[in-house]
Amino acid sequence: MTNAKYRNNLPQLNGQKLLTDGGLETTLIFHDGIDLPYFAAFDLLRTLEGRRTLKAYYCRYAQVAKDRDIGFILDSPTWRAHQDWGDLMGYNAEALEAANRDAIDLMEEVRSEFETDTAPFVINASIGPRGDGYNPAKLMTTDEAEAYHSAHVNTFADAGVDMVTALTMTHVEEAIGVTRAAQSAGVPIAVAFTVETDGRLPTGQPIKDAINQVDAETGNGSVYFMINCAHPEHFQDALEAGEIWLERIAGIRANASRMSHAELDNAEELDDGNPVEFGQQYRELQAVLPNLAVAGGCCGTDHRHIEEIYQSCFHQHAA
Repeated sequence: MTNAKYRNNLPQLNGQKLLTDGGLETTLIFHDGIDLPYFAAFDLLRTLEGRRTLKAYYCRYAQVAKDRDIGFILDSPTWRAHQDWGDLMGYNAEALEAANRDAIDLMEEVRSEFETDTAPFVINASIGPRGDGYNPAKLMTTDEAEAYHSAHVNTFADAGVDMVTALTMTHVEEAIGVTRAAQSAGVPIAVAFTVETDGRLPTGQPIKDAINQVDAETGNGSVYFMINCAHPEHFQDALEAGEIWLERIAGIRANASRMSHAELDNAEELDDGNPVEFGQQYRELQAVLPNLAVAGGCCGTDHRHIEEIYQSCFHQHAA
């Protein structure tokens, strides 16, 4: 078990800028040649070799942050580590809880090796959607989503994480449910929606309306919102400078590729885009997102993209 270090004082809410990692699963599959069942990185924790592979992945990013004296969010490899996906992989509830706790222990190891007095490392537990992150074929009510995600959230809260993030949310009801689960567990939560090439959620709901609805139905229950698993060009037109709701977006984890979700699903080769251009696109997003404090990548991105984001967005701030 770890002790939450920043739960009541998250640095990204207090003026600090933090980096996070890139596309964990795409890096493992396309760069490392690892076969990930169901896109589930947590399964690597079963073996010592797999655990070492995961640690090496995180250490590379942690070194980038340490060398630049900037804080970092350690996103645990637990995006798929909840029951429906665990069932497909032969994990019962007990084994799944053990895997989630082991993942947080690994994050604590990395933090202890790289964190400095001026560069805080926040331990964040990653929670993925119950269904497919690209295709919301299975929609839940808010009550169903709260009940489903509660076990995952409670495990993380008890393990002492600083916060949790619901990544790649495809429909607003799931986002509301997982937020309520986090509120009940007393752990801060950020909510990250994914969008299609038109800047709307896969359900067709505008991102603006989704964020406003979550806030309205949870009493501003999430500490902030993010957008992930979409290229910057897919959603930049949905962000009109000066609108109040944009103040609620504090993080971006974009895809390197301009391909749609359907195209990415069928891609046999990695599209890692252009890291330099990618960093510049984050700078453009920063101009319309006054509270952007957390920046990382999603599918197709690696340490090169994160370095370019730092240079484009946070270098002056850190200096």
